[in-house]
Amino acid sequence: MNNNRRDFLKKSLLGSLAIGSTGSFTGMIQGCAGTGAEKKETLPERKGKSVMGFRCDPVPEVRIAVIGLGRGGGAVYRLARIEGAKIAVICDLIPERIEKAQKSLKDAGRPEAIAFSGEEDWKKVCERDDIDLIYNATPWELHVPVAVYAMKHGKHAVVEVPAALTVDDCWALVNTAEETQRHCMMLENCCYDFFELTTLNMARQGLFGEIYHGEGAYLHDLRSLKHDREHGYYKMWRLEHSKRHTGDPYPTHGLGPVAQIMGINRGDRFDYLTSMSTNQYGLTLYAENTFGKDSPEAKATYKLGDMNTTLLRTVNGHTILVQHDTTSPRPYDRIHKISGTKGYAVKYPEAKIALEPNAHTFLKPDEFKAIMEQYAHPLSKYIGEKAKSVGGHGGMDFIMDWRLIYCLRNGLPLDQDVYDAAAWSCITELSERSVNSRSNSVDVPDFTRGDWKQAKPLPVIDMETVFS
Repeated sequence: MNNNRRDFLKKSLLGSLAIGSTGSFTGMIQGCAGTGAEKKETLPERKGKSVMGFRCDPVPEVRIAVIGLGRGGGAVYRLARIEGAKIAVICDLIPERIEKAQKSLKDAGRPEAIAFSGEEDWKKVCERDDIDLIYNATPWELHVPVAVYAMKHGKHAVVEVPAALTVDDCWALVNTAEETQRHCMMLENCCYDFFELTTLNMARQGLFGEIYHGEGAYLHDLRSLKHDREHGYYKMWRLEHSKRHTGDPYPTHGLGPVAQIMGINRGDRFDYLTSMSTNQYGLTLYAENTFGKDSPEAKATYKLGDMNTTLLRTVNGHTILVQHDTTSPRPYDRIHKISGTKGYAVKYPEAKIALEPNAHTFLKPDEFKAIMEQYAHPLSKYIGEKAKSVGGHGGMDFIMDWRLIYCLRNGLPLDQDVYDAAAWSCITELSERSVNSRSNSVDVPDFTRGDWKQAKPLPVIDMETVFS
């Protein structure tokens, strides 16, 4: 195969692997006929055009502004190692973070970025005419203001998780993306972890059959980080949120990969949810043991229950269980379970797969290794080794950033769109609403305004011959 043809196929096939537009291929065909009757819903009027499958003109060099260098500092490091990505501007309130980001650019052989550090300087950054993409890694409360302002000033916006904290803010992202015809993607890195990518590819090729149930979670002991005034979250914003809110404030790490596998917003959508939380114990006990029983930290009121469990049902009659616990002494866990008519997969505490006709036992180690190699996602095979060397939660952050830049440079739809950002993030408010009201169920809005019914999964493509 000559080089020109190989390059053409590589671009074409990588472009057609937009992972957000996928789900179980079998599930899509059967699921569109769904058994559940969809309720009629009054939706806000669409003032722009749908951005389902939206693509823009190719951007040969993506000029990026990174706002928020806590988590965004890692993004600067990764993006500086991606061809076609230019870190033009950085912005943060803490001078040390700016210095660290500039050093990261220098170490990668990149020029210094223009730096901003004022309280409202993020607006000046969004207003610049030398920026294509705003990479928004600010605290939660600034996710929507920055993203909306960026899109209204002609920039594509990517935003850390969750993209929004309220249903109204989810609609603000959707409406602004449609009105401005700009990309708005949530940076859900867990969709790019290696096992999640592999199970996605397995699902697309029908290995699990009809996928009717999934589970995901964010179970991560953050007690010390929430209470760390020196090295923790800026102005203790995450602890403050725990004082004011219950429900699941951080649903997307576990939910996103399962939603993609199940084809949410592309042949199916969330219909309604029920949520409940335990009492709060962990933050108070930690504060008592660390600061003393009479300390302000110990006497504070924390509304966030230690364990929240939310159960979602889709229009096509599938279910997803999502859990959140950041205040208990336990190992990290995102669960990631997939149940289908032909098999089952689970990631934690050890990745395992079971398949018919012997699904009552997991595959043996050699069988598991063979099937993981057989169904490895093309993104993992193409960029996985470099991702592991660069890092970012084991490499998944780099795969996410690399894929983002690749899609923008080639004018392709992004793997996650604004409808995914809204559908996955709205669980934050809806779960709290369900917990507080003890209601049987809370409806999930259709942010696509019906477009999910026509959205199709991309075809399964064998790329072995292209990269062999």
